Amino acid sequence: MAAVSEKLNLNGVDHTARPTWKLRETVRFYRDIMGLPLVHAVTAKGWGRADEEHADFLHFFFDSGNESLIAFFYYIGTEQPAELKVPRGYMAMANHTAWRVSGEKELLAWQQRLQGAGVKVSQFITHEIIESIYFRDPNGYPLEITRALRDVEEIDAVDAELTIEAAMSLEGKDGWTSIEQFWRTKGALVRERQEAALAHSGAAQ
Repeated sequence: MAAVSEKLNLNGVDHTARPTWKLRETVRFYRDIMGLPLVHAVTAKGWGRADEEHADFLHFFFDSGNESLIAFFYYIGTEQPAELKVPRGYMAMANHTAWRVSGEKELLAWQQRLQGAGVKVSQFITHEIIESIYFRDPNGYPLEITRALRDVEEIDAVDAELTIEAAMSLEGKDGWTSIEQFWRTKGALVRERQEAALAHSGAAQ
């Protein structure tokens, strides 16, 4: 892998996009229930590789706030392939879109609004630095609305680096089957870093 020679920045997420085979239900959910403005639509003949039959389609966008959009493709005259049906279960929930709100009052208002429209919504779920509600759209796509409980600090980035370094050292090992094994590996890594920092501090004095 080539070394990164120049620092480049991204300016947030412009949009996420997914296919839908439920045009009317999708528009009703995002525009009428969630209140997201429908701001753009592309209509196109099929395109793509010459050896691929690409259906004609609509590509439409909703404004989800803070210059971000959520978009959908509707492929005219097609049936949803089995491999694109949204599965149930916790692994499927990993593939989701999360929107941010400013505080607990706003999060509660969203929960009540969705429940009032007949959408099944989770209770508040707290995980470390955020609190969220979870639900699904008519296509089965998992969605989240979240609020920050505190700002992300430098120590969080340090911890994240240690976490990922420890996890990558275990990845692919047949014996890695539990989080306890990871915690032990990370603990050893933290101790190693602490000892190195103390040795460096002592040498500098």
